[in-house]
Amino acid sequence: MSVILDTHARALEEMAGQRLDLLVIGGGIVGAGVLRDAAMRGLRAALVEQHDFAFGTSSRSSRLLHGGIRYLAQGDIRLVREASVEKRILSRVAGHLAEPLAFTFPTFRDQEHWKLWQLKIGVKLYDALCGWRNLGESQWLSREQALKHLPMLRGDELTGAVRYFDALTNDARLVIDTLRSAHQHGAMLARDVKFERATQQPGGLWECVVTDLLRKCEIKLHTRALVTAGGAWSGQLPYSRLPLRLTKGVHLVIDHVRLPVTDAVVMTEGRRVLFAIPWGKRIILGTTDTDFAGDLDDVRCDCGDIDYILDITNRHFPAARLTPGDIRSTWAGVRPLIADKGHPSDISRSHVIREVGENWLEIGGGKLTTYRLIAQQAVDRIMPALRGRRIVCRTADEPLIPRVQTDGISSIIPPPVTRQAVEHYCRNEWAWRLEDVMLRRSSWHHYVDNPAEVAQQVASWMAEIFAWDQATVVRELDAFLAANSCKAGRHC
Repeated sequence: MSVILDTHARALEEMAGQRLDLLVIGGGIVGAGVLRDAAMRGLRAALVEQHDFAFGTSSRSSRLLHGGIRYLAQGDIRLVREASVEKRILSRVAGHLAEPLAFTFPTFRDQEHWKLWQLKIGVKLYDALCGWRNLGESQWLSREQALKHLPMLRGDELTGAVRYFDALTNDARLVIDTLRSAHQHGAMLARDVKFERATQQPGGLWECVVTDLLRKCEIKLHTRALVTAGGAWSGQLPYSRLPLRLTKGVHLVIDHVRLPVTDAVVMTEGRRVLFAIPWGKRIILGTTDTDFAGDLDDVRCDCGDIDYILDITNRHFPAARLTPGDIRSTWAGVRPLIADKGHPSDISRSHVIREVGENWLEIGGGKLTTYRLIAQQAVDRIMPALRGRRIVCRTADEPLIPRVQTDGISSIIPPPVTRQAVEHYCRNEWAWRLEDVMLRRSSWHHYVDNPAEVAQQVASWMAEIFAWDQATVVRELDAFLAANSCKAGRHC
């Protein structure tokens, strides 16, 4: 533990020992994006996060970079256009985390809301919003072509399908690599640090009080500007004015052999869409969209979520006969949507940037895909007050991380389980607990055949790296396995 505490203390001492230009609150994808953009524009920038980086929604998404065909149907052209452009930018600057993925969207006579003729127009408009430079060209499939392409698909009432392209990513890795890039550009960051309050001093400087959750003490940081990007936790931050509506999204992981599709498949229930997403030797099924009012630190998949997803999947692929016993793992996250009336699925995924005080912005809403743009807009707004002029954003052009720094470390499909990878995560990516490595740095828990055995091996390596005693190893294993049972869903 002393190694971790020493590293942690040095990071906070560095922050506290100077006047910051910008302090970012929140270590999810948006906060990471703001930190990187600010550092690349020459600001003395720092970030604090009360949990691990990417602890919340940013590691519990559908792992897609997409414009959102559903948002197009809702008429949100601006959002689809923004996300389509950003999808292409990320495929260029972070190619190791943006793999083109075809989506097949079948239609049925008994579907009220998704008609084939409408989708034929929609996918061409989708391509157009990408400037006719999408990651692949859309096409139409007849009933016979759709069944040949998806042999297990329900055939009765099938009228055909459309096929279009988005991208598969690794959400948590996108956060971590964005933070690595920010750090390489001079940014400072610390996890396990909770923002408490801020007071503006004479002359405009903000004095921020944060709690070091590891050493159980308060620390004062001084900054000229703040950006809060607390995601689902924004409502708990002092001075927040964001009207949030929190909704839960659940995903299930099954073996690819149980549903052997090569394209992502769009499945519908009324106006809602769910996906079956190929992920190497696994398939990701999801997601749900239900209002959430529980503990943000303990969001879980329940039997109702499992039944809902499996029922819709089995309706589309009746020959699969999926049961809770097929589930290898699950994850559940909370979306911080800007509050609006109606069904959660109908609420816009657009973002807002609002002023809390002088040189203090808060960000709410948004999508994983548009995080770079959100960050650019926030830093654009804060730059004139800090530098007296605008400085050009470079995040759309400069590679996120050099390819040599990603091999065996950062990818969409989890890398092989090696001590070298674990040591890198612990020494270079702020992974201090077993769950940090198993869930957010590697995704091994969701992917490997024997996650409990891998967890034991990783805990053993981490014990050597951090000089843990046996009691710490047992505590880490017990806590991780209790919270992340590999048999999630089999009790339903």
